[in-house]
Amino acid sequence: MARRTIEIDGERWRVYPSGRVTQYDRDEFGLVFENGTGPGRIRRVTRYSPLGARRWDAALAELSDSNLVELFRQSQTGRTSPETRYGQRD
Repeated sequence: MARRTIEIDGERWRVYPSGRVTQYDRDEFGLVFENGTGPGRIRRVTRYSPLGARRWDAALAELSDSNLVELFRQSQTGRTSPETRYGQRD
């Protein structure tokens, strides 16, 4: 799975596709921002719609750091997202 790491407000966040397939899987994909490990980790989720017909891994690789920060600012807590099983522990 393609992953990126980015620093936002002094914290390091791992960014990766959620893997959840929706009816819009050819037009958009979910991105998970994750900080920390174990039960104390924080996850945020957003959707991204790349321009053109690109695979999610290529689209993620092409995003600039400033684009990722912008997507992070639009994200929602993992507790409200099916991508993270509504914040349930693995």
